[in-house]
Amino acid sequence: MRITIDRENCIGCGLCEAICPDVFELADDGKSSIKEPYRLGDPSEGEVDESLEDCVRDASESCPVSVISIT
Repeated sequence: MRITIDRENCIGCGLCEAICPDVFELADDGKSSIKEPYRLGDPSEGEVDESLEDCVRDASESCPVSVISIT
């Protein structure tokens, strides 16, 4: 599962990190980013296996500004 965060439009509420702390974290700039083990170079792009699918989907669906995309 590939994850993309539109960091430019992220409001830094921290809900994704609260719901799925294994994958998401707030970076020093206060915006959501994907944790290092799952990053694909850029902190706004990552990939996880199916064991984390449910928590990533919950975080994406709960984002108040819908900046987390899953493909």
